[in-house]
Amino acid sequence: MRSITVLGAGVVGVTSAWYLAAEGYDVTVIDRQIAPARETSFANGGQISVSHAEPWANPAAFWRILKWIGREDAPLLWRLRADFNQWLWGAKFLRECTAARTRSNIQSIVQLGLISRRELGTLREALALNYDQITRGILHIYTDQGEFDHALQQAELMREFGCDRVPKTQTECALIEPAIKQSTVPIIGGTYTAADESGDAQKFTQLLAQQAVARGVRFRFGETVTALQRSGECITGVTLATGERVAADVIVLALGSYSPLLLRPLGVRLPIYPGKGYSATFGLPEDALSSEVPTVSLTDDGAKIVFSRLGKRLRVAGTAEFTGYDLTLNPARCDAMVKRARRLFPALSNVEDIEYWAGLRPVMPSNVPLISEMRSTGLAGLWLNTGHGTLGWTLACGSARLLSDLIVGREPEVNAEPYRFK
Repeated sequence: MRSITVLGAGVVGVTSAWYLAAEGYDVTVIDRQIAPARETSFANGGQISVSHAEPWANPAAFWRILKWIGREDAPLLWRLRADFNQWLWGAKFLRECTAARTRSNIQSIVQLGLISRRELGTLREALALNYDQITRGILHIYTDQGEFDHALQQAELMREFGCDRVPKTQTECALIEPAIKQSTVPIIGGTYTAADESGDAQKFTQLLAQQAVARGVRFRFGETVTALQRSGECITGVTLATGERVAADVIVLALGSYSPLLLRPLGVRLPIYPGKGYSATFGLPEDALSSEVPTVSLTDDGAKIVFSRLGKRLRVAGTAEFTGYDLTLNPARCDAMVKRARRLFPALSNVEDIEYWAGLRPVMPSNVPLISEMRSTGLAGLWLNTGHGTLGWTLACGSARLLSDLIVGREPEVNAEPYRFK
């Protein structure tokens, strides 16, 4: 039995550990936090959204970013910095904005997302997991005709790749989620993906970690990895902040936005940059009416925010701020998100119990994650499972399945080439 060390105990790292342990490997997970899912998986949007496969890099992105520059409440805020890595990433992002690259990237995200959604359902049933999941689909809503027209084109493309994202009229949207009837912003239409889901990523990760421990996976919390150990053209282990060296036959790098930092001293640059996302979690009163607060998970594409009902909470999350590794909460962005939520659902105006959070999404210029070995760079034994951007929760189980197939040497269900580090 070979030993595998997974770096990172977020949703991607824990699912990786689970699938590798199921293959018979001796798995250890190392994380600097005191428990699973304490960083980017802590309070995300809660969506399993294959229908959200359009990458940020698309033909309209450049003009939108220009329009939003300087607006603290912009859905996507590019904060210019004296940071070579930010500028290099930005150049690669622009290269992905062609129609051809956008189409290819959507296909790669959808094919992995469909497998991931299926794998999640299988795990949930097999392990009897309850993480405030709702399997009533995801409804994209639109308040701008131009945005809606664009969405209809993207929905057609996604259906071509197997994601059944269906156009809906204003009346049909209200039948799917009656709470939108209360909106003070006119909703002109939407698209609906019945097979998509929502649920609490942190709860799922914690529950799966417990199951993994029962299967023999070891978790080392409160341990910071400071370096990768290299011998010739192989990675042989890691060094911890305490000075301890942990040997392993295989290392899986699942540290999200922090993954590139471990590889830079070895001369390898991963094209990942942190995109800060925000969430506001409303604590709903006992008498909250389903007709006033949504239960079906929603995506407000124009504002780039999502809504997911998590038990007695409503999670509102989204936007992106490219400002390095800064985790400071920006009040203007928090306020903009809450104001939009209250315009769509006026009943939230009476809810003052709100918890704000920000996390760093590991964004690839293409939005397509990296799932591959680094042998071509002279780092045999080091595998990547990182760079999932806004879709870590959506793609986690499928990414772990693909990773385990590749490590075992089994033919994967999807073409692995789009996820290879180049």
